[in-house]
Amino acid sequence: MKHHTSDYLKVIGVPSIVPSTSAFDPGYDPITLKGHLAQSHHLIWILKISMACWLIADESATRQKIATAKAYHVPTVTGGGPFEIAVAQGQLPAYLDLCADVGVTRIEAGEGFTDMPLVARSVVNMAQERGLEVQFELGKKHDGAFRTDMVEELVAQGNRWLDAGAVELVVEARESARGVGLFDDNGDLDGSLADRIAAAFGLDRVSFEAPNKLSQFALINHFGRDVRLSNVRLEELLRVEIYRRGLHSDAFGNPKLRPLSVVQSSV
Repeated sequence: MKHHTSDYLKVIGVPSIVPSTSAFDPGYDPITLKGHLAQSHHLIWILKISMACWLIADESATRQKIATAKAYHVPTVTGGGPFEIAVAQGQLPAYLDLCADVGVTRIEAGEGFTDMPLVARSVVNMAQERGLEVQFELGKKHDGAFRTDMVEELVAQGNRWLDAGAVELVVEARESARGVGLFDDNGDLDGSLADRIAAAFGLDRVSFEAPNKLSQFALINHFGRDVRLSNVRLEELLRVEIYRRGLHSDAFGNPKLRPLSVVQSSV
């Protein structure tokens, strides 16, 4: 009789979890990416081909990575930076044409370091005409952590994009999760503001950038195992997923995460 990891996880009470992590590719080579997808594709909600790295890498390598993700049935999304630059340079149609041609599933829109002169519905319509989905990133990259008085404005902004047809919202945290978005200068999560954003949109339509261990664990501790996390580097994905399942030593004592009690077998 052959034994399997999936059967063992059921025996110890680990629940089945819908993929809820947007894994982050900051510029891996195609072979490295393929290895990560072979190992973890079933845990990934969507793969972010992030920053502008894919624009200057050898194009055949970029296309190969996107094709590999597609072969593993993992959708892909480009990061928001190239979108903002395309808008600022007056070349959004050309950018969307390129995204559609290389085969990504979705683009991320935002105004994290630029101003947005275009209305949400116009952007979403342009993307949809090319077969692309749109997600929108809430928050500025350089304006510090969210303040209480900013939340209503962020909620209104998010609703404009959802009403226009965006499929998901992403809460900014950059690469540091310090002094940005929901995290203060020490990297501590503002749970009350996080709750307000979650209440406004629902946890099924918003994901939270969590680029490091502190932010990842804080968000899972706060919301529970089903929270959507974004910007998790591929080499950190398995750590995040064992934490969700209560298989990490720091998670096992958390009643939100600890595996369910099971009947003890006789030894």
